[in-house]
Amino acid sequence: MSGTPALDDAQRRQSVLPRAAYLHVPFCRHRCGYCNFTLIAGHDDLVDRYLNCLAHELALVQRPRDVDTLFVGGGTPTHLEPDKLARLLELARHWFPLARGGEFSIEANPNDLTGLLGKQRGSVLAAAGVTRVSLGAQSFHADKLRLLERDHGPAEIRQAVELARGFAHSVSLDLIFGAPGESLDQWQADLDAALEIEPDHVSTYGLTFERGTRFWSRKLRGELVQLPEEIERDLYALAIDHLTAAGLEHYEVSNFARAGHRCRHNEVYWAGEEYYAAGPGAARYVGGRREVNHRSTLNWMARLERGQSPVAESETLDAEDRARELLVLALRRRAGIGRDEFRRRTGLEIDSLVGRDLARYVDLGLVEERQGQLRLTRAGLMVSDALWPNFLRR
Repeated sequence: MSGTPALDDAQRRQSVLPRAAYLHVPFCRHRCGYCNFTLIAGHDDLVDRYLNCLAHELALVQRPRDVDTLFVGGGTPTHLEPDKLARLLELARHWFPLARGGEFSIEANPNDLTGLLGKQRGSVLAAAGVTRVSLGAQSFHADKLRLLERDHGPAEIRQAVELARGFAHSVSLDLIFGAPGESLDQWQADLDAALEIEPDHVSTYGLTFERGTRFWSRKLRGELVQLPEEIERDLYALAIDHLTAAGLEHYEVSNFARAGHRCRHNEVYWAGEEYYAAGPGAARYVGGRREVNHRSTLNWMARLERGQSPVAESETLDAEDRARELLVLALRRRAGIGRDEFRRRTGLEIDSLVGRDLARYVDLGLVEERQGQLRLTRAGLMVSDALWPNFLRR
């Protein structure tokens, strides 16, 4: 018998290379008033420079790495002209070859997949082997789309879905609820319109007013009034009931899918697994170490051009912090996490970390436990973001 000690689960995961990768594309036609993502609008003259820098950063992985899921997000990846989009996807597939049966996702704006240019982009996506398209639909109400500063209408959503169905296994729609003045009837009409085109996946997000965005400034000036929390919760509850009644599984706080159409890439995040990432503002988790690139696209490019690291922040979590993070991520999933699985993956007991807060949440009806499996209740879903800080705090 060898004298080498057996690896615990955390060590074993660190010894296995990630099987997921994310590429961030910062370009957009314009920045919507609610958006605080890493993006640069109105500077398409920088696309070639960005692609050259992305190639430099991807080379840092030293050799192509096989993955099961590959996700290209933004920004708006499909904003790129067809030839630039083809180069982007060629880089992605070269450095992160997709395993057989793998999931290749890309985020898209409806306008980018309509008209002649849309058909050309669709051909590029099909040739690259894209299997999943996530469309930023947000709403089917023209007035709401204008308020959200979106540059498409309901007709473009339907046209883009039709085009995507020609090559993609899954078509997902992002929808926003909680726009100023929005009623339950208006939100239900949005959900009905989405369901009419039979998406494979739907993500619903409550509108947020993030500091630094135009919506934040307009809220401070009284030009936009945020809906009361109780109405936002009613809108979220309506989405849960309406989408599940239509046959979609509510598998994560914000996500609903038909059988076989969950977003496998996002499930990597929620399972606490590791992943590669590249691009401005991109965050990766490799070898137990978390790194975040510089958010400024210009700064990210300049550093790579000077042969410097694009990383702005990095940390290696200790065993307890990894365990706390795993608990929060796992509880975002509707299945939750079992005590035995948590112990096996972390070597720690849930009660030793968050026992007092957990007991309080169970008493309040926010978390339930069945046969050792912990999960959020419906009431817990409504306030989930308020629970996580107590679980993460040491």
